Amino acid sequence: MTVPQPRVFTNSHLYDQDFYLWIETTAKQLKEGRFSEVDLENLIEEIECMGRSEKRALESNLVILLMHLLKYKYQPEKRTNSWLSTIFEHRRRLNKNLQDSPSLKKYFVEIFMECYQDARQLAALETGLTLDTFPVESFFTGDECLNQEFLPD
Repeated sequence: MTVPQPRVFTNSHLYDQDFYLWIETTAKQLKEGRFSEVDLENLIEEIECMGRSEKRALESNLVILLMHLLKYKYQPEKRTNSWLSTIFEHRRRLNKNLQDSPSLKKYFVEIFMECYQDARQLAALETGLTLDTFPVESFFTGDECLNQEFLPD
């Protein structure tokens, strides 16, 4: 009678079968200096994915912040504490993200106008105002957007 043996996965197979176990195994291998056992291909892919994720989070938070700043400026009669809370929260997220990864400041500057254009479209959709209500060029700077004290008049 043969006793069934537990299934043994190589680290690259483990990646597909049990991602969390793959992370634990990879971390342990790195800590113990067992570099030849590390699933480099998937590790590199995950690290690159983390970078893309950081950029997407920055973009998403910036678009939401810009949209709410536009709504705040162009619909003063509809200002609410909820809008202020959203502005505060997305500024907090952006500032935290830039504090943790200062090299993303360059990316923030690069995508600011693209995010502003997306925010214009979202603001028009949410407010019912026409797109041309909102200036094509941002009337506030990236630094003002990150400043917890700044609100457009």
